[in-house]
Amino acid sequence: MKKDDGIKRTEKAIIDVTGMHCAACKATVEKSLKKVKGTSSIAVNLASEKAYVDYDPDEVKLADLTEAIEKSGYGAKLAEVNEYQFVSSEESDKEEKKMRSAKKRMIWAWIFTIPIVIWMLPEMLLGKMWPNMMLHEAVMVILATPVLFWLGWPTLHSAEKSIIHRSANMDVLIALGTLSSYTTGLAKLLGSPIASYAGISAMIMAFHLTGRYMESKARGKASQAIRKLLELGAKTAHILIDGEEKEIPVEQLKINDIMIIRPGEKIPTDGEVVEGESSIDESMATGESMPVEKHIGNEVIGSTINQRGLLKVKATKVGKDTFLSQVIKMVEECQGSKVPIQDFADKVTAYFVPAVLVIALLTFVLWLLLPGPMSSLGYWAQSFIPWINLDLGRFTLAIFATVAVLVIACPCALGLATPTALMVGSGIGAENGILIREGSAIQTLKDIHTIVFDKTGTLTKGAPEVTDIIPFQGNSQENLIKLAASVESGSEHPLGQAIVKKALEMKMELYQIQNFQSITGEGVQGKLGDTIISVGSRRLLENIQIQVPDSLEKQLIELEDEAKTAMIVLSDDHIIGVIAVADTLKEDSIQSIRELESMGFETAMITGDNKRTANAIAKKVGITRVLAEVLPDGKVSAIRELQQKVGLVAMVGDGINDAPALTQADVGIAIGTGTDIAIEASDVTLVRGNLSAVVSAVKLSRATFKKIKQNLYWAFGYNVLAIPLAILGILHPIIAEIAMASSSVSVVTNANRLRKANIKPEQV
Repeated sequence: MKKDDGIKRTEKAIIDVTGMHCAACKATVEKSLKKVKGTSSIAVNLASEKAYVDYDPDEVKLADLTEAIEKSGYGAKLAEVNEYQFVSSEESDKEEKKMRSAKKRMIWAWIFTIPIVIWMLPEMLLGKMWPNMMLHEAVMVILATPVLFWLGWPTLHSAEKSIIHRSANMDVLIALGTLSSYTTGLAKLLGSPIASYAGISAMIMAFHLTGRYMESKARGKASQAIRKLLELGAKTAHILIDGEEKEIPVEQLKINDIMIIRPGEKIPTDGEVVEGESSIDESMATGESMPVEKHIGNEVIGSTINQRGLLKVKATKVGKDTFLSQVIKMVEECQGSKVPIQDFADKVTAYFVPAVLVIALLTFVLWLLLPGPMSSLGYWAQSFIPWINLDLGRFTLAIFATVAVLVIACPCALGLATPTALMVGSGIGAENGILIREGSAIQTLKDIHTIVFDKTGTLTKGAPEVTDIIPFQGNSQENLIKLAASVESGSEHPLGQAIVKKALEMKMELYQIQNFQSITGEGVQGKLGDTIISVGSRRLLENIQIQVPDSLEKQLIELEDEAKTAMIVLSDDHIIGVIAVADTLKEDSIQSIRELESMGFETAMITGDNKRTANAIAKKVGITRVLAEVLPDGKVSAIRELQQKVGLVAMVGDGINDAPALTQADVGIAIGTGTDIAIEASDVTLVRGNLSAVVSAVKLSRATFKKIKQNLYWAFGYNVLAIPLAILGILHPIIAEIAMASSSVSVVTNANRLRKANIKPEQV
């Protein structure tokens, strides 16, 4: 989960891979890419049919990556990327074509297979072949031929390529099962005494193609997150050119273009309101249904909807830098990342198909050599399972069991278990303003011991206000504020800006300060004529060796006990007053912390405030652990020390000032507002600025991981239970194929049920 701290430059390639049908295919593609020198992180997503590769551009050419995949027997093409969106909008068209093709093959397969089923009824019900054995068997072979060699050709061709490239996938198992069954029909026509399974070979392929179509349909639903995001974007924009309005494609927008947005229209790209006021529906970005009021100077997000007023908006971001493009990029990155639990499944699937081939061969040999012991369970079950007929010859029974083993084994479900849940989960997150960048965060979040919250801008609104002005030595409140604000006007710190704001509200004209200096974690100072004016914390006084008088100490304690930050103002070495500033808690902070604690997390707050002020705020919000007096550059060390004490730690911060600490945490959660999303520093970015989004993110991660576990348990359990039954001749090959196809569909369907998960925080 830790990010790479090295300085080596890497780039990410996204490659469309064709021909993958199961987890074994996925493993083969990953193995081929790992052989390319200069590649690092590699993830192949079977559900989206994409490979995500981090590579060193100095060592690797993109052609090397596609060539490696093609040499392993699969098609490869670099995913189309343009300036406006992260992936090509043609994805939906390709998926639609694949789905239509799968549906067409399925329908035609059943057109040939249903007559086979009807033709077999007299034999099944009356024990007679109509009109005679020779014609019956000939019809079975004739009708099965187009099902296998026309409609099933992609499966057979995939198996052929897999064998040529010395890898074995699910198609190899299906091909061996259907071809061996089909061969018995030909043998029967040539006079062999064995039973014919030619009709069954067509039924196996028909059910296989049905499963492929249903799986394709379900996978399309699982992968709709990216398509839905792409569809959100506006197609055109109305801009002012030399005072005239002109409509242009959104791709032609440039920074500083003035856009005109009428009520009901989408905002073409991210920008700043320069004229007008309105309410904006930002639900696509935040998941919140309530519209947001916008005035001159406010930022707006591209693809959100203007509801009532006419707006003129200056474009500030275009193309791949827009909020929507960044969201698409994060969803893509999440779908291209790995969840640790998947590693075990990957190791199993690497050996799965070869192991099944060995098991099938052993099954055939054992039925030929030891028909008695192999039939023991069948003797018990034949009284209530109609297809068990132990009077058939041992060769026929061996074929029957071997085919069942080949078609029942399903590495496909194992390969789809994790990525489909990840795709659905990341899509739900994007719809609710929860952008998951690292899939591993989904698993790690459930094991987190402590969630650390930065105070300013995270627990609080980040907009502190002056609450107390206490002048000393005959100074007035007005003069104290004016001096402090004059110095703080050079600072960007929220506390300093609160003092400046207060002075402006009092309509003061500030002094011109010379030699401004900001002292990290302590305060600011500057020169007014020959006098040095300083504004800062107790730490500033300690460093310049000024003793805090007892009378002042008492006042400082009282202010700090009220969760106010006391800023001491000095003229040269003399204390001339104190200004107290307080930052109000966000409305949902207390409820969100309470809910996180009830979910089993320890909560902590990290702040540069002194212990007394920090404890007062923590008590008010309900936080159990306080990391106080931590300077900005000390946050990383504080997080590291906490990890050593308690184990896994998540951190919630603003994503910009807290970037190093977010990176150090086992899960970094960045809270942004609007277009201000920090991608590189965090594993999860929350578009909404309120803390309830943290609760939603945790609930989403737990629900997604639960689905991943359910899918893996089902996929493993299905194979563990079904293969032994097939070995012992209990499973009919048709039932085995239906079960195999159903297992893949059920895994994807179960992932889609994640949409019903309740990730909303509890209501107060």
